[in-house]
Parts: sequence; structure tokens; C-alpha cells
Amino acid sequence: MSDFSAVVTTGIYCREGCSGRPLERNVRQFSLAAAAEAAGYRACLRCRPYRSEPPASWAGPELVCRAAQLVVDGALDGATERDLGARLGISPRHLRRLFAAHLGLTPDQLARSRRAHFARRLLDDTDLTVAEVALASGFGSVRQLGRACREVFRATPSELRARRRAGDRLAADGGLALRLAFEPPLDWETMLSYFESRATAGVERVSAGTYRRTVAIEGDPGVLELSRGGPDHLILTAHLPHWDGLIHVAQRARRIFSLDSDAGAMSRDLGGDPIVGPLLCARPGLRPPGTWDPFEAGVRAIVGQQVSVAGAGTILARIVARHGVPVPGLQALGLTHLFPTPATLSTADLGGLGLTSARAAAVGAFAAALAEGTLRLDRSSSLEELVESVTAIPGLGPWSAHYIALRSGEPDAFPAGDLGIRRSLADRGERPLAPRRAQELAERWRPWRAQAATHLWLGPPVAATAALRPVA
Repeated sequence: MSDFSAVVTTGIYCREGCSGRPLERNVRQFSLAAAAEAAGYRACLRCRPYRSEPPASWAGPELVCRAAQLVVDGALDGATERDLGARLGISPRHLRRLFAAHLGLTPDQLARSRRAHFARRLLDDTDLTVAEVALASGFGSVRQLGRACREVFRATPSELRARRRAGDRLAADGGLALRLAFEPPLDWETMLSYFESRATAGVERVSAGTYRRTVAIEGDPGVLELSRGGPDHLILTAHLPHWDGLIHVAQRARRIFSLDSDAGAMSRDLGGDPIVGPLLCARPGLRPPGTWDPFEAGVRAIVGQQVSVAGAGTILARIVARHGVPVPGLQALGLTHLFPTPATLSTADLGGLGLTSARAAAVGAFAAALAEGTLRLDRSSSLEELVESVTAIPGLGPWSAHYIALRSGEPDAFPAGDLGIRRSLADRGERPLAPRRAQELAERWRPWRAQAATHLWLGPPVAATAALRPVA
């Protein structure tokens, strides 16, 4: 099913559910707003499709999906289609051909649409100047922003700001507030509780219904706050030293609560499963927990091997206190440091922090692999390739690899050796299910095994009689 309808006679495209009722013979269907724009249509002023996010699931083969997600993550900001093709191991010509065949546009057109839509939302929601909006949206100049706005919206940035609705403007008590839209539902309370119990002291804190953390933007410290804004959006309040590249900050912030997960597809595919289906019905808005930085998730995975959640948190706090970068002035928020970089931890002394020598060596090797570029956690490689790369590092096995992949946004990651998952699948009073049997059961949940894993982690135990039912 397409998400956008374009009307040939008016030159306007709308998102699904718009109240407009054109004649069917005059309608063309598009799966992407950017594809409709590439075909020459402009956004409807009634349903405002530019205020929604790109699709949670991209059409086409895995290579196209990964390439499109990289574009959304900013792979073409300051780079070319040739650079993106080299990153994926294909020629730029083949990359454009794949995009045209499966998405109906080029990578550059997708990137331009993404920047223009983000700029339009900033013009609606904030009081940033046009020059600040240009830099925040990834444009190199006000002239580039103006050209994109005229091509996509048929108006200049100043004209677009003059049209904004009174209810769009957001105000924050300090910082810059932005809406992060998502497809409902979202189990905010359960996910917030998950992050609260695993917050790295000094770097993250959950209080009064808000998730806060320190971030480094081009080497400068800042703070992000995420809170519930409504049934279909969160509010991101950014306290940053500058607004350049804000589009990338917002995209990374979306990953923390997995706002781009395809909740509808997961529900359709898993809702009828006798094991995961009842858990999904009980908590339909629960999503796999994401992360601001996959490196942090990887360090947590190593530190957390065979220790409790609280124990892992204590060790991580010690690592941050010794090797993190102090950030003064944030004590009132419960924040004190930036998390150490891969370059720092690759050579850091981790003795006396509660880590065994083997795990300390594993942290150093993992950090060195990222610092040297031999390991990439940007989702440019397949899940299988990622697992192979991670498990090649001494001290990291399949559980660590799949945990890192799950927190990084891989929808089919499944840490089968996780004790919590194995206990959830065991009958009351019985020993945890064997990892191999858990892996076999998980085959029925492809390609959404991360969603299943999350429900098994955080949901009530599943009766073994149901769990061991033969796979149809």
C-alpha cells in the first residue's frame, strides 16, 4: 500500500488519510514523499506530509534499505553518491539504478527532500533565523536552503515561516524544543523504566518523566532531554553549543526510543504467534531499546557479561569517572561527564574498576577496532557481517554481538544466549531454556526477532508448553 497520493490535475501530493477526494483516474501513488517531489508534485497544505518522518521500512532489497537509511542518517551531507556507493561496495551508477527501480528517485533527491522537510519543521516550530535553519538542516548556505524550498515547497523560507500555524511553535524553558514524530503506540513508561535502571551515572539520568544525557557535538559538550509530548510525538529539548547539523542530532535522538521501528508491520507479523503474540497484545507500544551511541552499548555489553544490571552500572560509572570528559555546570541535572571515546578507551587503564582482566582487555580491543575503523556500527553492513566482525574481537561472543546489533537498531537481532530470554521461555520452576533451543524458536519471529527479544526480556514469563509448541 502506498503512503502518498499525488493528483495530476492539481500537482499536489497528500499523505494517507487526507480529507481531499480527487477522482481516482487523476491519482498517482507513491511510497515516499520524496519520490512524489522528484516527480514534480508539491506538498498538500492541509495534511502537511512534510511533518511526518520517512518510512520505518524501506521497499526493496536489503542493500537498498541500508543505503536509504544511511542517506536519512546523513551519509550524503558533505559526501557524494560515489562516496556512498564505495561505502556499500557498489558503483554510484548501480546505486542510482537500484534507488530508481525500488524507491522512484535518486539518493541525492532523497537527501534533499529530507533536509528540506527538516528545515520546514524548524521554520514552523522554532524561532531560529533562516541562516540558523539552513545550517541546522544540513545546507551549506542560505542560498541552498532557498533553492531547495522553492523546488520542494514552491515558496521561499520567509514565506513558509509566515504561513506557520499558531499551534506549531514550541517554547522551552531553555534550550531548543523539537517534535519527534512516530507511529503510535509507544510504551513510554516501560521504555523509560528500562533506561532508568540502566542509566550510566554521570552520562544519563531519568527523572520526572524525562530522559537526559550528555552528548558531544563536534567535540563540544551538550545536553539532550527527551519527554513525552503527545500520543504521536516526543519532545526533544536540545541544549547545544551551536545548531549546525541539528538534523543529525535529532535523527540520532530518535534511535534512543526506536521511533523509526515499523510498529505496524511487527504487530501484523507477530500478533498471531502463540509465544510473542500475547505479550505484544499486553504491551503493543513496547519497542526494542535503542541508544545514542552504539559504542556505549557495546561497552555495556562487555561490562555486563555475567554480572547484574546494577553491578554493570557501578562499573560503567567508575569508567566514566576515570576516563570520561568532565562537563561542569550540569550537577543540577545529575550529569557530570561525556562518555569516553573509543580512542580513549582503546589505551585506557581499566584496572581497579571491578573488571576482570579478560573483560578489560575486551573493552580495549572493542574500542580499538572502532577507533581504527576495522569495525563499523553504522548499519552499513548486514546483521551477519556485523556479528562476524564483533565476534572476531577477543572476548566478544554471539550474545554481545546481537545485543550491540539490537541496541543499534537491527530489527532481526536476537541474543539467544541471554539469560533473561531463556528464563522467560522456561516453564515455572524449570531451568532456563538452552540457547540453541531459544535460537530455534526465534526462527519463527524473523525478521522481527529484536521485537520478540524485547518482549521476552520485559514481559512476564511464557509457559513452556506454549513456547515448545512445534513451529508450523
